Amino acid sequence: MLTQRQELILQAIVRQFTVSGQPVGSKLLAQELPIKVSSATIRNEMVVLEHEGLVKKEHSSSGRVPSKKGYRYYVDYLLDPTAISENDSAMIHNSLGTEFQKIDEIVSHSAEILSNLTSYTAFTLKPEQQNVKLSGFRLVPLGNARVLAILVTDSGEVESQAFTIPKQVEPEAVEAVIRLINDQLVGLPLTEVIKRLQEDIPVQITDYLQQPEGFLRIFDSIVNQASGERFYVGGRFNLLGIDTHQDAKAMKAVYELLDQSDRLSSIIDTDTSGNGITVKIGSEIAKDKLLDNYSLITAKYQVDQFGEGIVAVLGPTTMSYSRTIGLVDAFRHELAKRLLNYYHHYYDS
Repeated sequence: MLTQRQELILQAIVRQFTVSGQPVGSKLLAQELPIKVSSATIRNEMVVLEHEGLVKKEHSSSGRVPSKKGYRYYVDYLLDPTAISENDSAMIHNSLGTEFQKIDEIVSHSAEILSNLTSYTAFTLKPEQQNVKLSGFRLVPLGNARVLAILVTDSGEVESQAFTIPKQVEPEAVEAVIRLINDQLVGLPLTEVIKRLQEDIPVQITDYLQQPEGFLRIFDSIVNQASGERFYVGGRFNLLGIDTHQDAKAMKAVYELLDQSDRLSSIIDTDTSGNGITVKIGSEIAKDKLLDNYSLITAKYQVDQFGEGIVAVLGPTTMSYSRTIGLVDAFRHELAKRLLNYYHHYYDS
């Protein structure tokens, strides 16, 4: 562990560098530190910090910049989240005060809000409800054998997808199958619906359709869409310029990552710390080196009995950790409050 003076110097270097982007020298530190220390003493302590791998020199400048190890030490031991400003608080409250028709609209919009607040790329995941149930399913004809499949859950969420039904399938048979599905599956948790789709439902549908596979794919697809994890992404273009050492191929891989829910789920880990917030720096984010110059802040939010969701921010390792964590913390609480109001309004109406 470092001495108290060394910690104060490291803390000041991180804070100054994340603001200015310039190496921090001993003269500036002598002015900024809360204790009176000579420039010569500060230079000696900076040598110790460099030896420990917490700071490094850039070029011939006498100043120092934090290393990834230095950022890690700062986040673990020295970080004091900044209280958000009244303007930020008002923006969060007003942006989430818009009237939304369903949960997905709130959560997807919140990714854009968080991105605008932090100037980084933001991710949001709606609360995971283990016991959400099927309320109804229907098909709306669109013409030319195209139909819109609509699924409604008891939490008020509506999922829809457009499909093409084989021309040889009679409309009466399709209507009979929809009645069967609603009779058999409405009121069941989506996990049970998925299970039934793999067991007895296919056999029952054969009474109406000789080849039920196509229809089952329609229903199975939309049920999995309703029950699966889906990260919403805000501020994709904020990734540009974060890692100036990445070539076009690597940058393309980063952008492709944003559309891969499975990979995002493994990277945006739900194993957060006791306060519900975790910070991953560089190689801690992923096994490959794709995000080596990025940092990821992830936070859980609780919506009472309605489940638990996630918000996250991906930015440069040189981000202002205190401010960003403060914003993420305030945002997750406001989002949880907004979603709770939605759930109560839906269930009480």
